[in-house]
Amino acid sequence: MSSDANTPVLRNCIRLPLAEDELLEVTAKAKDYAIMHGAAMRSKTAFSPDSLNFAPFVLVPSSFPRKEFDKAVALQPIINRLMHNVAHDEEFITTTLAETIKVDEFTANLFNIYRKVLAHGFTQKTSLGMLRSDLMLESGCPELSPRVLRTAAGADGGQDAGAAVGQRAGAGVGVGVVGTAAGTGSKQEEQQEQKQKEKEHREVQLGRATKERERRATGVHSAYCCWKQVEINTIASGFGHLGPASKTIQRFVLSELGHADKLHNMPDNNALAGLCDGMVKAWDIYAKPQAVILFIIEDVSYNICDQRFHEFYIRETYPHIKVLRRTLTEVHRDGKLGQSKELLLGSQEVAVIYFRAGYEPGHYHSQAEWDARYLMETSLAIKCPSIHYHLAGTKKVQQALAQPAVLERFINDPEEIKAVGKIFTGLYSLDDNEAGNASYEMALRTPERFVLKPQREGGGNNVYGVDIPDALKRMSRVERSAWILMDLIHPPLTKGYMVRPGGDMPPQIVDMVSELGIFGVVIGDAEHIVHNYQAGHMLRTKLSTANEGGVAAGLGALDSPYLIDSDDEDEQK
Repeated sequence: MSSDANTPVLRNCIRLPLAEDELLEVTAKAKDYAIMHGAAMRSKTAFSPDSLNFAPFVLVPSSFPRKEFDKAVALQPIINRLMHNVAHDEEFITTTLAETIKVDEFTANLFNIYRKVLAHGFTQKTSLGMLRSDLMLESGCPELSPRVLRTAAGADGGQDAGAAVGQRAGAGVGVGVVGTAAGTGSKQEEQQEQKQKEKEHREVQLGRATKERERRATGVHSAYCCWKQVEINTIASGFGHLGPASKTIQRFVLSELGHADKLHNMPDNNALAGLCDGMVKAWDIYAKPQAVILFIIEDVSYNICDQRFHEFYIRETYPHIKVLRRTLTEVHRDGKLGQSKELLLGSQEVAVIYFRAGYEPGHYHSQAEWDARYLMETSLAIKCPSIHYHLAGTKKVQQALAQPAVLERFINDPEEIKAVGKIFTGLYSLDDNEAGNASYEMALRTPERFVLKPQREGGGNNVYGVDIPDALKRMSRVERSAWILMDLIHPPLTKGYMVRPGGDMPPQIVDMVSELGIFGVVIGDAEHIVHNYQAGHMLRTKLSTANEGGVAAGLGALDSPYLIDSDDEDEQK
């Protein structure tokens, strides 16, 4: 992630810097508060199952525009439904991943399970989706670029501003007309109506561009114009506990600093309850009172608090439901199918399987772990995610969704199509065809504009900027199809204190950028959705100079949003 002197900065929730004595005291308290409220992880460098470090956190909450936060929350049920429909579209998944599975062994293994399950028919038709849509604010608005300033003013003969925006930022970002209006009007009337809409759009764009040009002439930059989606997670969408826990820490800090009056700007966050209740709703659908919920875990769980608090919430809130934790290896050793294809671990029947592992190759040590995954997929248990939901979350599928007219396959409402289309940034195929080769050449010419993404979850796998050409040149034309190219998002900065185990005391003010994750729960089968809701949020923040930002991977810090109504207002005392 890069920034320069022109990168806009969101105003802080309180005035910084703090006096050193005050900073030292509140930081020491906050560290203890974090550990004592479960905002903690096991150390990767000095691992012990008997000790915890506090998870890295930002001392005071980072500002986030209220209207963009509200938009993300409102849009999540639509995204839930979109991904549910994608997961149940066999033709789309098969076609979209056809080239990827030729060169990506991990995705190919997942797809082989999918193909075998399809061939025998799904034993359990209901799926539980616990999704997280990750997004970042975008400060480099395409519609405010110099090219669009010209087209909005009528230059660049014949190409309208909307088309320019669409080409720069990818399908769905630019404003355009989705489909054609029903009615009996002539084609000429439709063309005139289209031209009028394009004219009105250019006038709006020109107004925005003129306003922004005036602001920039006085040295004032917009801190953002919108948010763009980074990715949708369909497996092991973590931080259902740590998201709300970070708010708890920061509420404590603000109160200690005498700013309790600001707490109302920190939105409610019931992610842990929302996600766990989703598992319990699936358990209810399974309708076997003695059946258990199974968490599939890694061999070593560093992010132990986030996992355990899900388990403990279920046990405390629904004491009649038991939760088991098992690795893929243990499921292979102890698991079997009963007469009705129910999944049995010893004598215990499993109603719901929640995967907190299984999303990367390292979780499958041998064929035994793959056999365990297949066993679970063929069972009667309700999976989170089912194999088709897992595949729907691959980067390649998300890249395909950003292409023109694809959303219409999964969403019927034109307004919803338009709303979802606007959140996509540019996503480009690298397949060995005309479009993929053009994307390849574009990445070599201007690598600083992009990030290169494989079909992996868990952080630390992407290639950024100037490193992209060498990475691409090492790949064959066929190997490239396992990756996608994405426009680099340029978020505004926030300034604050990042507190880490073993870090400086007192901590120093640093430039940071944030990524917001919105949780969603969706339950249903190919024909019906029975539950669909937004289920809380989490905010991860990283140094502005860092490319990756995973807290569990050691690259980011826990944070929570402080909602502001305008980036123009001065920070309050």
